[in-house]
Amino acid sequence: MNCAWQELLGILPIHIRQELTEQDKLSVQEIRLRLDKNPDLVCGLQSRSLSAVVSRQDLSFVINTASQYSPWSAATSAMGYITAAGGHRIGICGECTVRDDRVVGIRTVTSLCIRVARDIVGIAPSVDRLKGSVLILGPPGSGKTTLMRDLVRNISEAGPGSITVVDERGELFPANCGFSTGNRTDVLTGVSKPEGISMALRTMGPKWIAVDEITEAADCRALMQTGWCGVRLLATAHAKDIQDLRQRSVYKPLTQCDLFDTILILREDKSWRMERMRL
Repeated sequence: MNCAWQELLGILPIHIRQELTEQDKLSVQEIRLRLDKNPDLVCGLQSRSLSAVVSRQDLSFVINTASQYSPWSAATSAMGYITAAGGHRIGICGECTVRDDRVVGIRTVTSLCIRVARDIVGIAPSVDRLKGSVLILGPPGSGKTTLMRDLVRNISEAGPGSITVVDERGELFPANCGFSTGNRTDVLTGVSKPEGISMALRTMGPKWIAVDEITEAADCRALMQTGWCGVRLLATAHAKDIQDLRQRSVYKPLTQCDLFDTILILREDKSWRMERMRL
């Protein structure tokens, strides 16, 4: 298991950083910072509080330090998150600034949720078990990105074709953090999913295209346009199972056109089960 631990420590105030242990390096999944409260470390189904009390300066330190590493932070902070070096995602909560019925920023930050990015080898199925395109389902924080990262590697090593990863926020394979991509993986970073999918198809000639977190209708349209061009797809979506997926309007076009054949559904304990899409 690999984790960009030093990059994570670098965005934390020193009095919080000093309370983290070597065991936390192996097990912590989220660090939750709430104004005037004790930091909360989430490790699977358990959590523990640190002795430090989070100040407004602590919250500002995390955001300011993390945003220096991310060229997309200004745009994504209005969506409620920042991606820090090492692929760690920081969710932001507080008082929003709204203009023309749209959130354009967060004026006063009161809570942060730092999701620790990890690279775990050997958790994904072998490629010979996969049929057609693959969709990974699970609620937020269930391990979709971690499973996808390992599956990209398996696909890359199985060959003979290549896989292009559209890594919009630099979370799947962050630069300079030691996450192995495999020998036949090309990573496109810093571009929107729809545009990146189109670019990958036009310029890289991949056998597979991988994209994390389908959240908008434009993402679905781009996948459908590409999926019928002889390319297999690997993607993740927020849903607890196939039934839940079908009930969400944004995903209905995907379920109605048989785009994905293999569905990997994450359980609460981070294990997964494989199902076939049946309409």
